Amino acid sequence: MRDPEIHRLTMPKWGLTMTAGMVVKWLVDEGGEVAAGDELVEVETEKIASAVEAATAGVLHRRVADEGDTVPVGGLLGVIAGPDIAPEQIDLIVEEFAETFVPGEEAVTTGGPSTQRVQVGDRSIRYLALGEGGPPAVLLHGFGGDLNNWLFNSDALSTGRTVYALDLPGHGESSRDVGDGSIDTLAGAVTGFMDALAISPAHIAGHSLGGAIALQIALSEPARVASLSLIASAGLGPEIDAGFIEGFVAAERRRALRDELQKLFADPALVTRRLVDDVLKFKRIDGVADALRKTATGFVSGGAQSHYLRDRLGEITVPTQIIWGEMDGIIPASHAAGLPDSIETTLLPGAGHMPMMEAASEVNLLLAGFMERAAVTP
Repeated sequence: MRDPEIHRLTMPKWGLTMTAGMVVKWLVDEGGEVAAGDELVEVETEKIASAVEAATAGVLHRRVADEGDTVPVGGLLGVIAGPDIAPEQIDLIVEEFAETFVPGEEAVTTGGPSTQRVQVGDRSIRYLALGEGGPPAVLLHGFGGDLNNWLFNSDALSTGRTVYALDLPGHGESSRDVGDGSIDTLAGAVTGFMDALAISPAHIAGHSLGGAIALQIALSEPARVASLSLIASAGLGPEIDAGFIEGFVAAERRRALRDELQKLFADPALVTRRLVDDVLKFKRIDGVADALRKTATGFVSGGAQSHYLRDRLGEITVPTQIIWGEMDGIIPASHAAGLPDSIETTLLPGAGHMPMMEAASEVNLLLAGFMERAAVTP
């Protein structure tokens, strides 16, 4: 039986296809005290770079993996324990782990279910479902993204509820048909998805374009929404980096696309070569370019956002929160200011337009806590 005061820091599984990660940099020295949620080590995967956080407080007694090492999912990175544990006991823990760990097993057992598909009218929608319970949560990604934008969040939010992350029409592996590309049409596709899987009401969290879609659903069909979380949301002001939208749609080569993707993050180094290659591969699929163009013109026109819902926020009857990265270079964080007092607002320093990836721990706590409070609100 494992000592509950000893924590084995292991390589997490971020996303369905991750099998290993490379240790880029340790952020805490051996012998350093850590608190739950502290970032301990930077890890780079094929798709994204991020930090592994401490799940518990204690002392980082051993850094097992060295910088530059590639560690399989579930492999041992380090050991955290109370300050009085003997070095010999740490040695035994490391030796036991090395003797019993089988690379590959953790990648399979922690991977969760594979993606599924559901037919919504004439469209096929790809989605991932994790966890059990309700009310469920529905996660809506932003323009040019897919369900993998929530790879740091889906599993963390699935305790006590089912979490659905889907590919919007024209994105990921869902059908390319976006109709006229408008927010109303995309919102209709999402509510159709919810109908097909009998999801209602749901905690809906939307990022960027997905935020405008979530907001539209909350305004038009509030009975479907248990709570509303808007992350760096479109629809709350006219300003947007229209150059990014145009550049992303137009980019046909790796360097041009990399330059656009880096605008999404406060730290451009988070954009890996694999991430760029995967997005470029997606953009070269037949029908994608037209779908992205129609979607872009559905909410951006004349260099500004054209689907403006800020003046209707007072109509929202469901618990609502807004989360924004202070360093957002795509949609300014100033859109989170001056909102009705009923809307909870959190600005995250050091995060850009992708706070659910850049500040995943904070965003997960905000989302989970808000959903739990909304679930018990009369």
